[in-house]
Amino acid sequence: MSNVILVTGGSRSGKSRFAEGLALSYPALRGYLATAEAGDAEMADRIARHQGRRGEEWETLEEPLQVEETIRANDGRYGIILLDCVTLWLSNLLFSCDGGAAEALSRVERFTESFKSLQTPLVIVTNEVGMGIVPEHPLSRTFRDLSGEANELIAARADEVHVCFAGLPLKLKG
Repeated sequence: MSNVILVTGGSRSGKSRFAEGLALSYPALRGYLATAEAGDAEMADRIARHQGRRGEEWETLEEPLQVEETIRANDGRYGIILLDCVTLWLSNLLFSCDGGAAEALSRVERFTESFKSLQTPLVIVTNEVGMGIVPEHPLSRTFRDLSGEANELIAARADEVHVCFAGLPLKLKG
C-alpha cells in the first residue's frame, strides 16, 4: 500500500506549492497528473505558471476525467504521483457524467478504494469550497456539496491530511 497525502485549502492558499514541496522528498521521476483544461487565456496562464514551477524531474500527465485509471496505469512508474486537482476533476465529472453528482461521487469513492492497492505514493490537491457563502445557483450548491463529500471520502482514506491558509500549512492527520 502506498502513502496517500491530501492537501486542501482555499483558492490561492499555497496548497499546490506545498504539495509540490512534499513530493520533492520522493525520488524522481515524479508524475504530475493535471485535471485542468485551458479553456480560456486566464486558465492557460494558470497552467503555465504551475508548469513553470516544476523542473525536469516532473512528467506531466493531462487527464480531466479518467483520474483513477490514469493513476493505475502509471502505478510503479514514478517515485510519486501528484494529482492537482480534485476540484477541477469534480467539475469535469459533473458536466460529463449522465448520473450527475451521484455518479461523480461514486467515481471518487471507487478512486479512494483503489488507494490500498497502489504502490506509488500519491499527493492529492483539492479545494475547500464550502467555507464561504451559500451559492445562489442550484448547480453551484450541488458542486459545493459534491466537493465537500468528495473531500471527506478522500480525507478518511488518506494517511496524511494538510490544510493551507495564507500559504501556511497545518497538519490535520497523520
